[in-house]
Formats: sequence, structure tokens, C-alpha cells
Amino acid sequence: MKKLLKRRVIIPVMAISFLFAGASYTYKSDFFEIAKQIEIFTTLFKELNMNYVDETNPAELMDTAIKEMLNDLDPYTRYMNEQDVEAYKIRNAGEYSGIGAMVRRYKDKVVIVEPYKGYPADDAGLKAGDEIIKIGDIVVADFKDDASELLKGAINSSVDITYKRQGKTAITQLTRKEIEVDAVPFYEMIDGQTGYIALTKFNRKASKQTKAALEDLKSKGAERIILDLRSNPGGLLTESINIVNLFVPKDEVIVTTKSKVKKFNRIYKTKKEPVDTSIPLAVLVNGRSASASEIVSGALQDLDRAVVIGARSFGKGLVQRPKKLTYGTQLKVTISRYYTPSGRCIQALDYWNRDDEGNAVRTKAKDYNEFKTKNGRSVYDGGGIMPDIEVTSAKSSSITKALLSENVIFDYATEFYYKNQFADVSAFSFSDKDYEAFKKYVSQSDFSYETQTEKALKEAMNSEEADDLGVTVRTDFNKLLQDIQNSKIAALDTFKAEIKKDLQDEILKRYFYREGLFEYNLTSDEAVIEATKLLGSYSRYEKILK
Repeated sequence: MKKLLKRRVIIPVMAISFLFAGASYTYKSDFFEIAKQIEIFTTLFKELNMNYVDETNPAELMDTAIKEMLNDLDPYTRYMNEQDVEAYKIRNAGEYSGIGAMVRRYKDKVVIVEPYKGYPADDAGLKAGDEIIKIGDIVVADFKDDASELLKGAINSSVDITYKRQGKTAITQLTRKEIEVDAVPFYEMIDGQTGYIALTKFNRKASKQTKAALEDLKSKGAERIILDLRSNPGGLLTESINIVNLFVPKDEVIVTTKSKVKKFNRIYKTKKEPVDTSIPLAVLVNGRSASASEIVSGALQDLDRAVVIGARSFGKGLVQRPKKLTYGTQLKVTISRYYTPSGRCIQALDYWNRDDEGNAVRTKAKDYNEFKTKNGRSVYDGGGIMPDIEVTSAKSSSITKALLSENVIFDYATEFYYKNQFADVSAFSFSDKDYEAFKKYVSQSDFSYETQTEKALKEAMNSEEADDLGVTVRTDFNKLLQDIQNSKIAALDTFKAEIKKDLQDEILKRYFYREGLFEYNLTSDEAVIEATKLLGSYSRYEKILK
């Protein structure tokens, strides 16, 4: 019944969303169809709730219908209830009241991902990998909503947490306090001339903190700068423009947005006087650098103001805007695509022309279009920002993404932490022997992922035509599948550099917090080392940009 309802309400709920979002004026030609679908929906919903054999929950049914509808669009257009709206505001503001830890919910668990140094969770001794099983009197597994929201609350209020660590259960009480989420959690001099800035978020503090870091590094003798945007998922568009403005003159076009709604077509230019328009600059990106990170790296690349180093970025060229609905809810809706100064849209996935299975289609390299930077260098659209210098360990293969998404790397880091000790960052090491232990851990875990090739083969052999191919073909098919399985195991060696990098990053935070990770990267990270070398050779730097 639930699935049937999902199918029936998608169109009418879409009509309602358009009206609530205040964009109905663009649908005047379809007004009759909209009114018709709304009427169908209201009568259906009324009859369902009056006549269904069991009690229904109208709020849950509507919530499911809306979310299913939006799933057919893109992953960034989504409905936000009152809790979601509050969380959205917190992310943008960079301030909230809570226990001071990044948590993740998957399945029926809430797990500590990273306790922030000096905040309540850290002071109480909570560690990454701890599984929270009760918050106050509420059992997490029985709580249908986002249990992590229960960790937030008024400043100085207390919360009891029951958690499990290494098979043992413990209870602790924390007093919530105001949490400051820095956009720039770390900056430092690498050597006498090179400054490093880690920008991890684009909240309202981003440009202010980046400017402060830049000016402080210059006062300490920095004559070149590395701006690290790796794994920065983006955020506020205005902050990305302000950050580019630190390095380029006033009135420079940074990004253009284009939409079917004319008022959303905008040209964004720098508005302030810059801090430094000539200091040599390297920008680090990887496959988890998205949205605002790509605006910054793409603009600086197009304007030949920086050399981009690392791996191709995520490829999110879509802009969202929250639209207020009723009862404190909002619709975060994709309103436009954005374009870098050269005219590139770097959106990688096409959510509007899907394949036969309904999956978004990735733009193929042969379909990329060429654009020119300010100095006439060739750059391309269609799939994220391509770095000027690629770094092997910064890349993310499908197996690395699977190891991360299925929490294999995270869980192994937890196990490693409780088996090894290091006095300080300089003593840290993750040897080839350690990596072999990780490979063994993976082989003994329930980790599995299906490649596109496997999926296609299985579908082909499960089709009616496959029955006519005979035993020999099926035997060869099974052998091919086994060969693919073996190649996936071998992939742990093929992509060792990038997997090892993610392992080290996760493990280092367990011992020395995020600050320790950045400190280690200053002298041990491949991308940082490459950027330092490049900036140390001005002739090479200049040659790339010209």
C-alpha cells in the first residue's frame, strides 16, 4: 500500500511544492493540469485516511511522498522539516550548542566520527568509533528520527550518554556548551617562505578566517601560499566569491548562474580590494572537493591566478536556494547551474537524462568542451575541476569510495588505534606491514561492492536470451565473474597510494586530532610536498600559468 501511495502522489505533491515555493508564475500554461492534480491528490488522501483498514499516519505518508518525488530530480533538491531547517542554519553559521563531536548515523547506530579537541565529548573521554546506544532514556535503535539531534540542546544543559566501546558498555554525563565550527581549523608556515591554509568549510566564517590566516602568514614571512580545499564539500556561494577576492582585483567576474527563471540569472563579481594579487598560489583539490570549493579552484584556475594540484574535483555545478514553506519547513531547490569565468559548467552528472535503470549519466570525456583561461590555456567542462598537476594519492577509485562509504577504513582505524601507540606526530608511521594487515582485515570482513561490469554481466546472464546460450557460455561467464572478483582483491594493491592516504588521515585524527593530521601533512603529504616544490620554483610555476 505504501509503494502504491508513493506512485499516486508524486505528481500532485510536485504541483503543491511548486505553488508553495512561490514559483507558480512559471507554470501558468499548466495551471489547469496543476489544479487537476491537486484535486486528485486531496480526494485520494481523504479517501485513504478514511477507509484504509488500519490507522494511517498522514504526516509520515506525506513526508514519504514528498521525498520520493524529490528523489526523481537531483540529490540536492530536498524537503527540510523544522529540525532539518535548524541544522541547515547551524551548518551555515558555524555555531551551535551541543557536545562538540561529529557523529554519523547508519543503520540503527549513532557513532562518534570525530570528537573536537577541548569540547565536552572530548573532555568526557569519548573516542571516534564509540557507538552511542542511549541518549538520556531514549534507546537510539528505537528512535525513528535523527537521534543525533538529541545531542544538541541549551548551553549548560546536561545529557547522559550510554555508549559501547570495544564490546564494553559505559555511561558518561556531558554538559553541553557553545560549539564553534571553524572554517579554517589550521594554518601554519611549512618553511621560511611557504604558508599553508586548510579551508574545510564554506560557512559564514570562511572568508574572514581565510583572510586572517593569509595576513598572519604574510606577517610571518610567507611569500607563497598553499590553499587546501581537499574534501571540502562546499557551502555558501557568497563566501567562495569573497575568498577568491582575497587574491584577485575588485570587479572581476567569478561565477555566473543561469536558470530558466530570469531573476536567478546573475553575474557575481568581486566587491572588495584584495589582500594580495601577486603572491604565488597553489590550490589543492580532490574528488571530495565540491560546489563552493570548485567555484574557488575553478575561478582561480580560469583567471590564471593559481596552479591547481591534486585530483579531479567532484563536479557539482548546481546552485540551491532554500524556499520557505508553511509550518517552519523549507524546500531546498536547485535553481540554476553555475559557470566559471571561462564559461565552464563543471557539473559531472546529468540527473535529467538518466539511463535505462534511472541512474544519472556521467558526462563522458569525449563530450567535454574546451574553454580558454585568461592567458589562453585550455580547460574543460563536464566533470569537475581538472588539476594542472595530478597527484596519485589524491585520486579516488571506485574501490576507495566503497571502502569509505561502507566504513571499512573508519572501522579499521578504530581497531588500529587500540592496538598501537605513538608518542607524538613525528613518531607516527603506517608501514607496508600495516597495510598488509589492512588487506587481511578487508578480506575477512563482509565488505563487498559490485562493479558496473559485474552488474551488466549478471543482468545479461539473467535475461531470457541467456537460456539459449548453453552450458559452455555460462561456465565462461562464471569464470569471468571470478576473475573480476580476483581483480577487486588485487585492486587493494593497484590503488594502494590513495587507500593508504585515506587510512593515514583517519588514523592520525584518532591520536592527534585534526590539528595533528594537518601538522603531519605539512611534511609528509604528497600533494603538499608537490605544491611546496612547485612554489619554490617560480619559473616552473609561471610556465604552467602561461
